[in-house]
Amino acid sequence: MMMFDILRIIGKLMTNKRIFLSLSKQSGFEQKYIQKALEDNWITSGGPNVNDFEKVLKNYLDDKIFVTALNSGTSAIHLALILLGVGIGDEVICQSLTFSASANPILYQGAIPVFVDSETETWNICPKSLEIAIQDRISKGKKPKAIIAVHLYGNPYKVDEIHTIAKRYEIPVLEDSAEALGSTYKGKKCGTFGTYGVLSFNGNKIITTSSGGVLISNSQSSKEKAIFYATQSKDKAIHYEHSQIGYNYRMSNVCAGIGLGQMEILKQNIIARREINSFYERIFKNIDEIHFFQVTNNDCFSNYWLSTILVEPNEKKNIDRESLRLAFENANIECRPIWKPMHLQPLFSNYPYYGNNVAEYLFERGLCLPSGSYLTNHEKDRIKEVIFNFFKIA
Repeated sequence: MMMFDILRIIGKLMTNKRIFLSLSKQSGFEQKYIQKALEDNWITSGGPNVNDFEKVLKNYLDDKIFVTALNSGTSAIHLALILLGVGIGDEVICQSLTFSASANPILYQGAIPVFVDSETETWNICPKSLEIAIQDRISKGKKPKAIIAVHLYGNPYKVDEIHTIAKRYEIPVLEDSAEALGSTYKGKKCGTFGTYGVLSFNGNKIITTSSGGVLISNSQSSKEKAIFYATQSKDKAIHYEHSQIGYNYRMSNVCAGIGLGQMEILKQNIIARREINSFYERIFKNIDEIHFFQVTNNDCFSNYWLSTILVEPNEKKNIDRESLRLAFENANIECRPIWKPMHLQPLFSNYPYYGNNVAEYLFERGLCLPSGSYLTNHEKDRIKEVIFNFFKIA
């Protein structure tokens, strides 16, 4: 085979290498913490890395809060509902436009999800629909036990409005900040506003522990209770004594080591995600069919975990969300529709829903774009080429 042919094949492989939606990247610092766990033979749940990871997060978020490291963000939501006393037959209000992990733990408890629509400014839970839902459930004799509000794609929800309503009706807020590590509202970190907050460190998040999450609370006693439940609810006894249902939810010492290494690049990852968002803003600036999502309120700072757009259908030009997604897919570039609202999911379709059709509208038109913190210039050029070809931009 001639050298030219070899170079051509290599070039083709590079050109066709898949660009994923949101991949994590090693910082290079993880190995020292993992190696320490191996040397100490602490390769189970809990341990020194877990304790240190909790301290680092506490210092980053707010020194007044308490952090419990768990094996997933879903586990954190589940434990928060348990700590809030949610049980069989209770009702929990949940933002409809979100990933299913926000809502599934409600069913774990035998409780009833009540879904609420989004508003167009932040795409998050709508204050007006929320209050309508609360008033109607109370009129039916079912005052909600909690409100799950989500910072979708890293974009803060309307914190002041939502929490004012929650306080008026004395309903605690469970703040799902799984996608919003590093985002802030009025200078305060997302995840620290609710009675409980949740972060996720899944492999696609802005930093990862490979699999993991944390529960954020406002008291030492809440943290201790969370650890109790997360470690199989072992009562104080010389033998294994159990008077309550327990769970195997504690984060592993090895995963926490990965998290410690990842925290060392959190700041640069946030900068990178925001730069990628600006990259897309420049590309879509003059394309009529595209509404490019950005926070417009100066109180909000988004990590832009994922950059997102709305594609307004144009039949004459054969433009819609799905045709653009397929154009990316044909170039081996991953894009995905935004979350399908929970009230449209088969699992949840029979539960109460309050709102209009904002969430449906966003879902039908919304597309998540490749937003990994380490997109290369070559990958950006490939993305740009697809967009220019699709919209026939010279």
